Amino acid sequence: MNWLMQFLSSSIGKKLMMAITGFCFCGFLLVHLAGNLTLYGGQAMFNAYVEHLHSLGPLIPLAELGLLALALVHVLTGLSLFLDNRKARPVRYHVSKCAGGRTLASATMPYTGLLLLAFIVLHLLTFRFVDKTTIGDYQIITATFSQTTFAGIYILAMIVAAIHVSHGFWSLFQTLGLNHPKYMPAIKNAGIVLSLLIGMGFGFIPVYIALTT
Repeated sequence: MNWLMQFLSSSIGKKLMMAITGFCFCGFLLVHLAGNLTLYGGQAMFNAYVEHLHSLGPLIPLAELGLLALALVHVLTGLSLFLDNRKARPVRYHVSKCAGGRTLASATMPYTGLLLLAFIVLHLLTFRFVDKTTIGDYQIITATFSQTTFAGIYILAMIVAAIHVSHGFWSLFQTLGLNHPKYMPAIKNAGIVLSLLIGMGFGFIPVYIALTT
């Protein structure tokens, strides 16, 4: 057990945990997006989706606990890696160069991650931990997105999520040692497609609701 803790506390171990938890979150986002796309079908279709979730009973709280555990590991490990990098290079370069394929997404990963963490807290307080005894989920969503400020925050958050995923997706393959030169261009393109799917799929929801309600 001691060797496992030493490995997980090493730079390689931390990057591996980031890759695995990041992959899990990509899967969750796709599943969550599939459910939210029922909003485009109207209130009846979305309510049917919500009822299906409720029928799963205790599986939902268990899944939420699992997501919470993944989030804690991902966030704390990411902060640890960020601080380790800062300690390794306490004096920043005067000139920032885009060497080695460095992109806006890769350079801003810690910051987009923190912004997403703040948004997730806001998202949970707005849609999950709210009194639903007198109002349904669909009404909560439509009422919330009718507020221009929140709709704007949501859309901006989805842009940030797309930027974060675009780099995180292909970098997890690199961390897992699957970065073959022959396949990496396709993996990077897949990451871009995934990021656009997530950003546009979620981001157009408040626009659609504003135009149809």
